Amino acid sequence: MRLTVLGCAGSFPGPESPCSAYLVEADGFRLLVDFGPGSLSSLQRYAGLHAPDAILLSHLHCDHILDAVSYVVVRRYAPDGPYPVLPVYAPSGAPDRLSAAYGDGALDDVYQFYGLQPGTFPIGPFTVTVDRVNHPIETYGVRLEHEGRALCYSSDTAPCDALLRLAQDADVFLCEASYLDGVENPPDLHLTGREAGEAATKAGVGRLLLTHLVPAWGSEAHTVESAAASYAGPIEVVRPGASYEV
Repeated sequence: MRLTVLGCAGSFPGPESPCSAYLVEADGFRLLVDFGPGSLSSLQRYAGLHAPDAILLSHLHCDHILDAVSYVVVRRYAPDGPYPVLPVYAPSGAPDRLSAAYGDGALDDVYQFYGLQPGTFPIGPFTVTVDRVNHPIETYGVRLEHEGRALCYSSDTAPCDALLRLAQDADVFLCEASYLDGVENPPDLHLTGREAGEAATKAGVGRLLLTHLVPAWGSEAHTVESAAASYAGPIEVVRPGASYEV
């Protein structure tokens, strides 16, 4: 598997990154996990406008989905289109949420929606496992497996057992770290660097990739230092365009 980061800013686009979007490839199949604001630009830069073969949306907060609305124009009105319907795996409210944001009726000619539920299922060559994590709305952490390798994506979550199950022995753990340690943070919403590191240690992952930092409100150095205090393995803060073999 290959992971390419298209966007990694938390909550709103940062000065150097769009919001969350990650392209995972294997056997020529490309799965786009989340599609946050600004990431359509990165998709064109690092992969290609029509690269995704399927989309998985972890939850329906705007910073994880809004470019799926913009992408309707790409699929529906391209000079050589319209393009075939694209499968989208998402929480049950996704069709209504995206249609309302687009503002022009149903999107059935562009997307075929499949409702997520906790469990394991195939998408292309991937074995996908999702489970509900600790966030105010219906949100799924994601585990992708292919040929004996595993990538776990935390999505947005506070500490929870489901995250540890999904990340267990993963080769790569792409984990949010939105909050700073040492300050009073809202409960049941996001992780700190320390909590991301603790989850990585408990799950026994091979590598920790930190994402969803909020540059305007946080400190990358503080986040990495906090993560390293609770996880002894390799740690990296992801950037748009960065690519990793899993």
